[in-house]
Amino acid sequence: ALSEIAGILEKEGIGTEIFHIGNDPVAGCNACGMCRETGRCIFDDLVNVCIEKVKSCDAVIVGSPVYYASANGALTAFLDRLFFSGSRHFYLKPAAAVASARRAGTTATLDQINKYFLISQMPVISSQYWNMVHGNKPEEVKQDLEGLQTMRTLGRNMAWMLKCIEA
Repeated sequence: ALSEIAGILEKEGIGTEIFHIGNDPVAGCNACGMCRETGRCIFDDLVNVCIEKVKSCDAVIVGSPVYYASANGALTAFLDRLFFSGSRHFYLKPAAAVASARRAGTTATLDQINKYFLISQMPVISSQYWNMVHGNKPEEVKQDLEGLQTMRTLGRNMAWMLKCIEA
């Protein structure tokens, strides 16, 4: 799904990078507050790498598989720390959430991810349908023609917004 969006953005002349949080455990926020003083999380991991990337990016798209009708737990821990420690770098950057599921839980996942954007005052970019794809494996997602069309529309809408902001 993210590759489908990236392809459209690239065709529109907008550079992309897909940032994977990987399979390593991600510590949850312990609410120490040190990041408010330093602008970095005390856990020196991919969250701090991502904060540096967010400083120079123009938009953010977050994708997650659905686990138990919500976003992946590692992603939730990552986003909690990312948005708490790097919140000032998200202000007014367009954002979109994407969910991938075998069957259900996508709307709850989209709602969960969108709340990070909304509390950070980020314009949320939509498509012609909910930003979701269905399939248990990548080859099954490739068969979700409606979902892939939704991703392409999302890519075009994000490109339009970025070009409007640039103008």
